[in-house]
Amino acid sequence: MKKIILVFTTLILTQFIVSQEKEVPEMKFQKGFAKMDFLSINMPNNEVDMGFTGIHYNIFLNDYAYAGLGIYGAVSGIRGGFFTLGANAGIKKFISENLYTDFGFHYGGGGGAAAPDGGGVFIKPHVNLGYQFKNFGINAGWSYVNFFDGGEIKSHQLNVGVEIPLNYNYSDFKSYENEYAFETLKSSSWNIPSLKTSLLLHFNNLAIKGSDQNRNVQLLGRNTIRLAGFELANYFSKNWFGFVKVDGAYDGIKAGYMDVFLGAGYHYAFNKNRTNILAKFGVGAGGGGGVDSKGGFLLYPDISIEQRLFKDTFIAINKGYVMSPDQHFYTSSFGFGLKYYLERNGIIDDEKTFSSGKFKGLEVITKHDIYFDAKRDGQPTEDLHQISLQINLNLNKNIYVAGQTSFAIYGNAGAYAEGIVGLGVKTNPFFNNKTTVFLQGLAGAAGGGDISTGEGLIIKPSIGFNYELSKTLNFRTAAGYVKAKGGSLSSPLFNFGISYNISFLKMN
Repeated sequence: MKKIILVFTTLILTQFIVSQEKEVPEMKFQKGFAKMDFLSINMPNNEVDMGFTGIHYNIFLNDYAYAGLGIYGAVSGIRGGFFTLGANAGIKKFISENLYTDFGFHYGGGGGAAAPDGGGVFIKPHVNLGYQFKNFGINAGWSYVNFFDGGEIKSHQLNVGVEIPLNYNYSDFKSYENEYAFETLKSSSWNIPSLKTSLLLHFNNLAIKGSDQNRNVQLLGRNTIRLAGFELANYFSKNWFGFVKVDGAYDGIKAGYMDVFLGAGYHYAFNKNRTNILAKFGVGAGGGGGVDSKGGFLLYPDISIEQRLFKDTFIAINKGYVMSPDQHFYTSSFGFGLKYYLERNGIIDDEKTFSSGKFKGLEVITKHDIYFDAKRDGQPTEDLHQISLQINLNLNKNIYVAGQTSFAIYGNAGAYAEGIVGLGVKTNPFFNNKTTVFLQGLAGAAGGGDISTGEGLIIKPSIGFNYELSKTLNFRTAAGYVKAKGGSLSSPLFNFGISYNISFLKMN
């Protein structure tokens, strides 16, 4: 009898411990907003103004202070291919039910298209007055742009913007890879409709078209620009979605070409949801690498077909066009890639049934990169400094997939930029569960700013560590090496920055 009681007690205690370990993580709410703005920069030396448009995402730190990231690109003037990346901070205060003030600051780096951008670093403070409608807001006001590290671009101008609320739910990062049965999740705060997201990693090819008199045919011949990049899409109905697409050239022309598109599309599924056809249309900015895209404004119509390989993974083939509205830059686009779909942050779906949910870790890293003695094609060798954004998605406890983009801020290479992807491995936390060591290898497209990257392909291995500062923030630093295939860039590197870490619920 005593043995039976002991076994029973052991089973109860074990079950209690397991249930304690498997308690569903709390759903947390983060308030934020996406913004698209435009400013016309007064350029030096009697040059026509450069139309500059940005896409930003900011989160609220409290009821009025916000911080986030933004990318800008030229869309009018003569500097097509001029891009920057930077960090935002500001205070947004309502002075009536709908009227608000916005005092903000943007610090970033970049350049391109032979513009007088110096090292690339710039500041852009603004003071705006805005009006909040039910589902969006508009604002306008004064802004100032200064490329202060040897650049000549300094301008006061009006800026206008449109904002939409874009909030999200999340859980603490340490919840990642915890899995829960559907029945367990039904009694939790995650019992809400799921959201659909897709991520495409792809190779694209732009075949230059046009008559023999076309400017780009004369400059580049009928070459094919080979690109690598990614596309992130969020669905706002069963079939309709919005997307952001970023590509950089690694072969076919001189390094430095890049394009960024924002658009929408329609998704049609058939063959028991194993095959998809997608029609998309995007507008954006592009240029660099010797391409003449005038002001940089581009259109992107496209149609894709996808076939399922595994449960949530598809192979995608696309055909379309990347072109300026007047076809001054006119290319036929074709490519292929791997696409991953996920249902997230909710367990209710009208078409799907789920058996379980697993929390996946997401890291958004903003850092300062230094390449020591970065080789140039013509200018003297010196250190290159960059502002860098890296996003990691954890595949399991110890392996993650990473994407990174970087733009020059100091070192007389304002036009230099990177777009690279790869894999990393990391240890389990140690030293009071606050420290992890990681090793990663990234590769992709890079060029511009006279940095010697050949046609643009680089590889970038590194090793480093993270140290936990709070539940969502880590200090991160690493050292490694960067090497260009076909160019002279071959430099040790060092970086440091801040990592914002959360987890989200992925349904299976």
